[in-house]
Amino acid sequence: MIKLNAIKSEKIWGYELWIASTHPNGCQKEFIDALGGEYPLLVKVIQADDTLSIQVHPDDELAIKLEGEGNRGKTECWYVLDAAPDAKLVYGIKENATKEELAKAIEESKLDPYLEFVNVKKGDFIFIPAGTVHAIGAGLRLMEVQQSCDLTYRFYDWGRGREVHIEKGLAVIKQEEMIPVAPMPQEFDCKYFTLEVKDVKGGWSMLCPKAENLPKDWQLIYVISSENACIRSDSDKVAKTISAEEIYAIAPGEKITIEGTAQVMKIIAK
Repeated sequence: MIKLNAIKSEKIWGYELWIASTHPNGCQKEFIDALGGEYPLLVKVIQADDTLSIQVHPDDELAIKLEGEGNRGKTECWYVLDAAPDAKLVYGIKENATKEELAKAIEESKLDPYLEFVNVKKGDFIFIPAGTVHAIGAGLRLMEVQQSCDLTYRFYDWGRGREVHIEKGLAVIKQEEMIPVAPMPQEFDCKYFTLEVKDVKGGWSMLCPKAENLPKDWQLIYVISSENACIRSDSDKVAKTISAEEIYAIAPGEKITIEGTAQVMKIIAK
């Protein structure tokens, strides 16, 4: 069992904490050394003090087509850790909006009418398949689980003057039916990961299966909240106190136990 130390990245809108990563742009050496290879997921905490750009990520096929072999797409999800009373997200675009209309609206700085704005609150869950137009609004703190990818096509930035990727961004947009924003379910499953929320009251144990003993077979335990709780593995003589927003990597074949009162999320890569 490894407690992973976050890598902080300052942004003009706030900051990111990469809390479980083997990605070259923010690699935790202790994590990749233990795995012996690349983990297919990336887990972050995002603090948005200002609104992020309007952006979109490619899927696996388009990531390779646009950026070359060795790239992967980015399907992701967010769990809202904290939210200002009026916090909003951009979650998709208006139905039947054409790419030609979007391109013109971007050129004229009049994109807002084409965006779907959604109010969110603490505890909400948002699933963002690759190709979904999105933006995190000001006053939000989120935990993000995503494919291990750092490809972002920023195609509208509210006039802040940063580089934009309009052609690529418009090329990868998909308009598909999306899962409505709602409180975090106890379980969520998609093509790339499975999430399971556990409410611990007293004690809870889990065994990480050995499977093929590949890097993806490691599992992550993210601490959503904790009240005098601790974690230990079978090899630990002393349990470790856990705190909210910490994350632990559990090796294949390893059993861990959490004692006390806590809410945790088990993250399983596919």
